[in-house]
Amino acid sequence: MPSPTGSARAVLFDVDFTLIHPGPMFQGVGYHAFCARHLIDVDPAAFDAAVASAASILDAPDGSAYDAEIFVAYTRHIIEQMGGKAGGTPEAVDACAREIYAEWAANQHFELYDDVPAVLQRLNGAGIRVGLISNSHRCLDSFQSHFELRDFIAASVSSADHGYMKPHPSIFRKVLEDLRVPPADAVMVGDSVSQDIEGALRAGMRAVLLHRSERATPRADELRQRGVPIIRSLTELVNLVVP
Repeated sequence: MPSPTGSARAVLFDVDFTLIHPGPMFQGVGYHAFCARHLIDVDPAAFDAAVASAASILDAPDGSAYDAEIFVAYTRHIIEQMGGKAGGTPEAVDACAREIYAEWAANQHFELYDDVPAVLQRLNGAGIRVGLISNSHRCLDSFQSHFELRDFIAASVSSADHGYMKPHPSIFRKVLEDLRVPPADAVMVGDSVSQDIEGALRAGMRAVLLHRSERATPRADELRQRGVPIIRSLTELVNLVVP
């Protein structure tokens, strides 16, 4: 397996929770507002636990074909775990989940992490090509324009356009082909072990886990044994990939 550190010709980034994070609309208070419009009563305080319990719905071990129903089921589960199963009809819960799924594609509901612009500028300045891979249905062209990142990004692929989701190796290969960089010369950076890290390693890339939370890193010992660095901020990435 390639070394986890050292110079790279390309760095690929996950998007959600790596470069951007959701604003209030996609937190407990926002879900409460969505649900209220559908006459569903939920508890905003139950949001974090509901999200944690829904995580496995998105973790297909080999990378599924993109299917919006996977994300609708994920969102529906969150609503139900917040009390929506008792507080609304199945039809109302489903309609609410679909509305939330549709709104996830809108860039204005998200905020860019503070460390992103400077790191992308530094990578570009070092001659490193930057790519994006996202499992969401958000248009990555509009994402780049909205957050003024277009000058930094050389290639991007969303699973909705590509047809398969991370960790399927084909979506990693597609970006690398567009960048004209072999897997061994590329590094994937993301917040998901199952989607970003496992997928990249299977595709022959190096990988770096971005864990912004102060909570313990899942599978930390295993990742270190496999040569996967764990960073808390993208600023730490520069020392790993820039000569």
